Amino acid sequence: MAKTADGGGRSQAVHRALKRAILEQALPPGSKLPEDSIGERLGVSRTLVREALVRLSEEGLVELRRNRGATVARPTLDEGHSLFRTRMALERLVVETLSGKLSREQVDMLSAHIDAEEKARASHATSVRLAGEFHTLLAQLTGNASLIRYINELVARSSLILALYGRPHSSECAVSEHRDLLTRLIDDDIEAAVALMTHHLDSVTTRALLPEEGDRNIKDVLAVYATAEGLN
Repeated sequence: MAKTADGGGRSQAVHRALKRAILEQALPPGSKLPEDSIGERLGVSRTLVREALVRLSEEGLVELRRNRGATVARPTLDEGHSLFRTRMALERLVVETLSGKLSREQVDMLSAHIDAEEKARASHATSVRLAGEFHTLLAQLTGNASLIRYINELVARSSLILALYGRPHSSECAVSEHRDLLTRLIDDDIEAAVALMTHHLDSVTTRALLPEEGDRNIKDVLAVYATAEGLN
């Protein structure tokens, strides 16, 4: 049976709420994701929650185990090294594709995003999410569907690696590097842009705050995300 428009919309909202909570490290790696508690907090059925969890598992953010429920994925450090090597290769392609080809509207959009990153420096969670979105936004501008899909998944999974193994950082570093990268793309300086992206990704694993220790009540964690997505 096809989903109703409202049901489909709420399913998307549940997915966005959970994904944002994971990307902002409000739900750190290894956190349990009980369908009943999530459904109660977001005001939706367990069916919609399950759909969102399956989609998140396909994106590499959630692990689903038979008879053990769902948890936020907990990748190993070795997986992290492999992931960032892959990101370097793919994001080099992004840079090469976009260099010298950004329209005025695209430049303005990227500049506005970097401005938002700068304004969010006081909020670590928002800063981390926006920093990742800068990279997915660059991928989207290539118009390459495969590249967009792979970059989106890699950037999302990177947040889990950083939550587990990263060290305290200054968000000012990431923002300044994003500005410098945009300048190189505008100037069509491919070599400098590639070098900047490589250096940026090589350094980014040391630029994340570790999550606070101890479990947090999932209903409390999801409260703000439920409000943001219009879920009761």
